[in-house]
Amino acid sequence: MEILRIENLSFRYPGTEKRAVDSIDLSVNDGEFIVVCGESGCGKTTLLRLLKRELAPAGEKSGNIFYRGTRQEELDGRTAAAEIGYVLQNPDNQIVTDKVWHELAFGLENIGVPTEVIRRRVGEMASYFGIQEWFRKKTDELSGGQKQLLNLASVMVMQPKILILDEPTSQLDPIAASDFISTLKKLNRELGLTVILVEHRLEEVFPTADRVVLMDGGRVLLYDSPVNVGKRLGEMQDSHPMLLGLPSAVRIFNALHIDDVCPLTVREGRDFLERHFAADENAITVGEYNHSDEAAIELKKVWFRYERDLPDVLRGTSLTVYGGEFYCILGGNGTGKTTTLNVISGLNKAYRGKVIINGKPIKEYRGNSLYRNNLALLPQNPQTVFIKETVREDYSEILETLGISKDERTEMIEAVTARVGISHLLEKHPYDLSGGEQQKCALAKMLLLKPKILLLDEPTKGLDAYSKHTLKNILADLKRDGMTILAVTHDVEFAAENADRCALFFDGEILSADVPEKFFSENNFYTTAANRIARQLCRNAVTCEQVVAFCEGHRR
Repeated sequence: MEILRIENLSFRYPGTEKRAVDSIDLSVNDGEFIVVCGESGCGKTTLLRLLKRELAPAGEKSGNIFYRGTRQEELDGRTAAAEIGYVLQNPDNQIVTDKVWHELAFGLENIGVPTEVIRRRVGEMASYFGIQEWFRKKTDELSGGQKQLLNLASVMVMQPKILILDEPTSQLDPIAASDFISTLKKLNRELGLTVILVEHRLEEVFPTADRVVLMDGGRVLLYDSPVNVGKRLGEMQDSHPMLLGLPSAVRIFNALHIDDVCPLTVREGRDFLERHFAADENAITVGEYNHSDEAAIELKKVWFRYERDLPDVLRGTSLTVYGGEFYCILGGNGTGKTTTLNVISGLNKAYRGKVIINGKPIKEYRGNSLYRNNLALLPQNPQTVFIKETVREDYSEILETLGISKDERTEMIEAVTARVGISHLLEKHPYDLSGGEQQKCALAKMLLLKPKILLLDEPTKGLDAYSKHTLKNILADLKRDGMTILAVTHDVEFAAENADRCALFFDGEILSADVPEKFFSENNFYTTAANRIARQLCRNAVTCEQVVAFCEGHRR
């Protein structure tokens, strides 16, 4: 039975010529799991917001949206609010109260549900989502991942018929993301809940979907089963940017051009490789890691807590990042990774231990000397770096603060935006951009500061696979120019492809730093899908490119 129908839907934002959503026709059946994917800025978030009447953006809209046969505009307020649930891309934008328990109850209070029913439903949701341990916490004390789980629980407590989610795993570590997707599968299979999910990390959700919507330039390019979308995309366009975003099993299969059934999951990918290729565990040898003699960042037994009576977040943390190195820190939500970056950047002050930047203790930097052509931090939420009405004004303002002339400002802005690929976004308001576009614009702002050390907190959040590839090339160029890069990330594939060394953050300490081939091949959970697929044949292959190169030399 059809639950949602979209007829010839188009939408244009004010002051723009191009349609963000262009002539879309879709039908979603009751109980389906639909995954929507595509490049950053292709219209995915706009489409989802149009499906939720209360969140529809301002602009010129045409076409119709029907929910259970009723036009969206004709739905009563209670049905529209409760039966169509929405989890936003940025969890901070959805939380409206100061306590976890109150956030869970807030929606029900607003539609007049009796107190006893509210208490029962809130208790049920807190138990189901494992929120009991932080049920009475303040919402501003939660990690990004916990906030996202809270948002999902706050929507599910309303008992929706359709659940719409905009990149819900973008702030979750790999294990938490897997658990989150498993929860969505459970909600879909056991409750018959219709799920419409926008996601860039397709490894787990692509095989789960009943159907996949692939968007391109505001239009629907493909709407089919996951197997058919993966196969047809490769046949249609060898160079389509979304080919990079398909699950590792599909990417490896497409690259090897073997006549077989296209695998979707790790298990199917492993079976495919074992059918066609011979094992050679030591085919990829890992040499000694060589680094510069100078340390750019040093933490020596650093201790930090947010308040005197709260537990320590950093407990004797030690870290050395060498000049010109790309160093990635991975770890679970709420372990202290972001806190580490804030201590290094001077936003938080350690109460014990030493923080040394470019050979100089951080307390010896006076005024803004730490940040002037020295160190820059791209925060987890890119919206926090913007303060002006347009992206161009924002860039001009920071360069003016640095005392750079008007002509030179224009030249620098044009150069950096061309490098990052965001020249077409300069006249837009930062808050009107998609999450991926905001991330790229925030990175460009950091690069305008010409830092020697670049700190990145979840740099791939909201980015599609092609934008990640562009970011990879930008960071490689910066590294060649001598820049030191320290990134905190949940994106294990990005870390495996780009880092010189990776480390795991656990229990307030940084553990087991090593080169990606050794780091990921010795892990079971914090590793790449490509390594899980190929480790029975070649243990040290951790990227799709390494797996394909190995296979081409080991055909049966």
